[in-house]
Amino acid sequence: MQPPDAADQTSTKPPDVVVRGNASGFLQKLVSGKHHFQCDEPSDLGGSDSAPTPYDYLVGALGACTSMTIGWYARKRKIPLTDIQVSLWHERIHAKDCEDCITKEGMIHRIELEIGLSGTLTDEQRNLLMEAAAKCPVHRTLTSEIDIKIRPATAPSASAP
Repeated sequence: MQPPDAADQTSTKPPDVVVRGNASGFLQKLVSGKHHFQCDEPSDLGGSDSAPTPYDYLVGALGACTSMTIGWYARKRKIPLTDIQVSLWHERIHAKDCEDCITKEGMIHRIELEIGLSGTLTDEQRNLLMEAAAKCPVHRTLTSEIDIKIRPATAPSASAP
């Protein structure tokens, strides 16, 4: 007996997130398990600015994961960290303006993180926590190869709520 194809496994597993919206605007309703939230675009892009943008969620996920990873590492190493603040900026820049990038043509996305750590920390502890920041799972996902597969639903979807 052959193992099921990965695509077959995905289609039988419940989705991690379901997004619904209608074609009249950008506002989207998202459901992840018991959590409900929304996504929109700013007014100047045709949205109603009633919720964070997709990129707000993307950089928010990176910031949250970074903060969680730093906190976990501090607890594990018994480092006296009291508070973490991660501020993020996302922009598109010309690839030629990026000294560290392999791509040198066109536009690339740049995400900058500024990490504030509070507590009676030694320089060595601060350095260890900053190293841990780059090891968060979302950071690793965003800097690795990502394989996104798009397929049509097997049945028409229900109308958006």
